[in-house]
Amino acid sequence: MSHIDRILQKALNGDRLTLEDGIRLFESDEIEKIGNAANEIKKRFHPEPITTFVIGRNINYSNVCDTYCRFCAFYKKPGEEGSYVLTNEEILEKIQEMVDVGGTEVLMQGGTHPDLPFEYYLNLLRDIKQRFPKVHMHSFSPAEILKMKDVSGLSLEETLRQIHEAGLDSLPGAGAEILDDRTRQKISRKKGTWREWIEVMKAANKVGLSTTGTMVIGFGESMEERVLHLIRLREAQDESKGFLAFIPWTFQPDNTNLKAEKVKPEEYLKTVAISRLILDNIPNIQASWVTVGAEVGKKSLFYGCNDFGSTMMEENVVSAAGTAHKINTNQIIRLIREAGFIPAQRNTKYEILHVFNEDETIENDFVMEN
Repeated sequence: MSHIDRILQKALNGDRLTLEDGIRLFESDEIEKIGNAANEIKKRFHPEPITTFVIGRNINYSNVCDTYCRFCAFYKKPGEEGSYVLTNEEILEKIQEMVDVGGTEVLMQGGTHPDLPFEYYLNLLRDIKQRFPKVHMHSFSPAEILKMKDVSGLSLEETLRQIHEAGLDSLPGAGAEILDDRTRQKISRKKGTWREWIEVMKAANKVGLSTTGTMVIGFGESMEERVLHLIRLREAQDESKGFLAFIPWTFQPDNTNLKAEKVKPEEYLKTVAISRLILDNIPNIQASWVTVGAEVGKKSLFYGCNDFGSTMMEENVVSAAGTAHKINTNQIIRLIREAGFIPAQRNTKYEILHVFNEDETIENDFVMEN
């Protein structure tokens, strides 16, 4: 039995993979073998041949940011031409458009705006919940939460408690990038340490917010850093038990200040599979079709992914970096069927809302805009 076979058998036996195990897997070119093991682990979490997705919308309430990440093509400096803050009414109109096509989740994010008071976020969430009490606000990022903490003067836990009470339902894993400070210093010096990101997530779980984790590959990070990222997430989940899903995706270098070669599909698929093998306590792995495209997203369903992510009615950040894959709900349903799975609409908590019968589609579909 080869060393890779022993590592995969170890995972299949239910034993935890170590840092060394993860590095060996990332260094291996036996991608299909790793994918097959990840697929077996996926079936243990999700024995039914169902692949889920959520109908949601991304809303960027502002593009003003004083963090200045080198890999971001979306942000504007405070006062720069083209900077904006949406009005509450504009945001409510966007949510109404999502609700009209059966959407349930709003992923609302902006930059770290230095001039927005904490009350802006509280009032915005209250307005949203007053008009749309059933819409799930899966919004903001740890970096935005830390900015709210700074402008409010509150503790981290109290900041999260107040914004949760105002209407925030869960916290997405944005801004994780690579949870190791060597790479973080290179790509986003002002964004904070990996420990700060983890502490925000654990505090969010403590006040009743569920969370997700992400990882972005392709910054020039080492294989060790990728594995450390996964192990640090696993350790946080052991403690807080609030992470519902993990989403790895690929850095899009175009139009940014950080030049790099785009990650190849094979490397993305290997990362998905290794994530499923290492993250033995996070139940869902989500495909990232918005960065790798529909066909690679479909293939990831055989490498550990059980979820096709969000329909994402509006997407501005990745598209600003020159990548604009567009998929509507019926296309997602078709892609899941083509892969041999049964499509099902879920909510943000991964509760299934509707399982689609053979040939069933959504009548009131949308065309995704950028």
